[in-house]
Amino acid sequence: MKKGTMIIIIIIALLFLANLSLFIVDETKQAIVLQFGKPIRVITEPGLNFKLPFIQNVVFFEDRLLVYDAAPTEIITKDKKTLIVDNYARWKIIDPLKFLQTVRDLNGAQARLDDIVYSELRVDLGLFNMSEIVSEKRESVMKRVTNISNEKANTYGIEIVDVRIKRVDLPPENEKYIFERMRAERERIAKQYRAEGQEESAKIIAETEREKTVILAEAYKTAQTLKGEGDAEAIRIYAESFKQDPDFYKFYRTLEAYKNTFKEKTTVLLSTDSEFLKYLSKP
Repeated sequence: MKKGTMIIIIIIALLFLANLSLFIVDETKQAIVLQFGKPIRVITEPGLNFKLPFIQNVVFFEDRLLVYDAAPTEIITKDKKTLIVDNYARWKIIDPLKFLQTVRDLNGAQARLDDIVYSELRVDLGLFNMSEIVSEKRESVMKRVTNISNEKANTYGIEIVDVRIKRVDLPPENEKYIFERMRAERERIAKQYRAEGQEESAKIIAETEREKTVILAEAYKTAQTLKGEGDAEAIRIYAESFKQDPDFYKFYRTLEAYKNTFKEKTTVLLSTDSEFLKYLSKP
C-alpha cells in the first residue's frame, strides 16, 4: 500500500474517532456523560468536551427557561364557587443529575409539574372567595403557589420561577347566575352612590338656603337701620325748617296731607269750616 494512501486512511480514522470522542455543549444546554448507562460526569458550562467512544454517551438537557402550559382545570373556591383556571409555569433545570435520576426527561418533568402545580393551586385558591381570586388577592396567591411548588420541585432538580393564571372562567352552567349577581351588586352600589349624592345635594341646598336667609336678614337689618337714620334726618330737617319759617312749614305739611288724602277716586267728608281745608277756601 502506498504511503500516501496510508496517511489518508489514518486521517480518516482519526477524524472518525474524534467525531465519536468530542462533543460540544452550547450556551442553551447542559450535559451528563454516561458510561454503560451510569452518570459519571455533569457538564454545566459551554465548550468542547471529550468522551470515550463506544463505552460512553452523552445526554443533553435544556439550560434555559422553559414554559409548562397546564390544561384548564376546575377549582372550588372558599365560597363554594367552581372556577375553570388556565395556568402556566416558567421553570428550569438546576440539577441535571437529580433531574435525570428522578424524571429522566421533559415528559417526566411535565407529569411531575402537573401534580405539583395543580395540587397547590387547588389548595391555595380554595382558601379564598371567588371575588378575591379574580381581583386583589391573585398576586399574593400566585406568589405562595410559586414558593411552595418550587420547594417540592427542587426534589427533581427543577426550579419553578413563576406560576401564573392566564385566565379564570366560570363553568357554562354558572355563568348566567354569577353575571346576574354581579349586575345586581353593581346596581346596588350605583343606587347607593346616587342616594349619597342626593343626600349631599340636599345638604348643600339646605346650607345655601340658610346662608341666603342669613344674608337677607342682615340686608334687611341694614336697610332698616339706614331707613331709620334717613327718617331721623328727615325729621331733623323738618324741625329745622319749622324753626326757620313755621308758617311755610305748616303750609308744606298741609300740602303733603292733601297729596296723601285726595287720591284718585277718594271721597272725603269734611265741614266747610274745617281747618284742614283752609288753603282750599277762597281768601
